[in-house]
Amino acid sequence: MALLIEDKKQIVAEVNEVASKAFSAVVADYQGMSVEQLTALRVEARKLGVTTRVVRNTLAKRAFQDTQFTILNDNLVGPTILAFSTSEDDMGAAARLFEEFAKTNKAFELKAAAFDGKLYKGAEVSVIANLPNQEKALTMLANVLQAPISKLGRLITALKEKNESEAA
Repeated sequence: MALLIEDKKQIVAEVNEVASKAFSAVVADYQGMSVEQLTALRVEARKLGVTTRVVRNTLAKRAFQDTQFTILNDNLVGPTILAFSTSEDDMGAAARLFEEFAKTNKAFELKAAAFDGKLYKGAEVSVIANLPNQEKALTMLANVLQAPISKLGRLITALKEKNESEAA
């Protein structure tokens, strides 16, 4: 079914709006996937707060104009599904979602991802997928800050025990 020019403009505007607010974007080839598999992917994406969209490549290129994701234009070839991480709490959610989905669905191929103005191709997408979410990052920071205090506490306890054993 042919799209009318008004429909195309609406699609470009919707994708551009999401892309302009997104922190990262991932492009994948979904050729060979069943409707049920793609539906499962979209359900999981909604749970994670990831926006997914299947859109014509020419429309996606127009939508990416004036955004940080123009670097993905060369990867918009063939059947393409886009995913955008729009949550400030989890900037790598889209990459993580697609990477996990690709592990269980061999026909699903990661093409590229963009984050912070940098392009990651194929297997490099795991760099973004491994970004910690906000909760995990704060936990890591707390552990780093806690370690010296914990060591100091153990040192003081050890000195106290040593002094008590020498006094006895």
